[in-house]
Amino acid sequence: MTGSFRRMGALGACTAAVLALGTAAPASADNGDGFEFTLYAKEVPGPTASESAPAPKLGESFAFADDLYKTKDAGGDKVGRDGGICAVVRTGDPMDLQCVGTVVLNGGPGGQLALQTLAAVDPDDEAPPALDIAITGGTGDFENARGWVRSTPDGDWSRMDFHIATR
Repeated sequence: MTGSFRRMGALGACTAAVLALGTAAPASADNGDGFEFTLYAKEVPGPTASESAPAPKLGESFAFADDLYKTKDAGGDKVGRDGGICAVVRTGDPMDLQCVGTVVLNGGPGGQLALQTLAAVDPDDEAPPALDIAITGGTGDFENARGWVRSTPDGDWSRMDFHIATR
């Protein structure tokens, strides 16, 4: 769920900060209790919408996808992908989005992570704040995973700091 509240544009709102689900290659290996690592997400381009479109309505949703890298270099080591969907569950200022997504990592560690968050979005905020996303489960090396991901906008990227417990 990467720098993806930008995807609010697809719903007709201004750029906002949302789910960046992440990228892989641990800064530290599994110490028996879990993993901590930082990765970078680059949004896969989708349809664009006019900024003059009306604000999203309750129940509207949008999907997003990102490619995941070890560094902020799209020509670098791609280590995974993510995808998700967000639905508007409260309109106004702020607007609330319920978002769920999945991160797929190709190895070292490898597997899938399930994530979700309720994100408060200020449609007028061009510099959205960091967002904490709950890890609700996993597969492969992430079996029994729980924890959180901090997604921070970083230019055209999202920096994803993973904090994963597996015991």
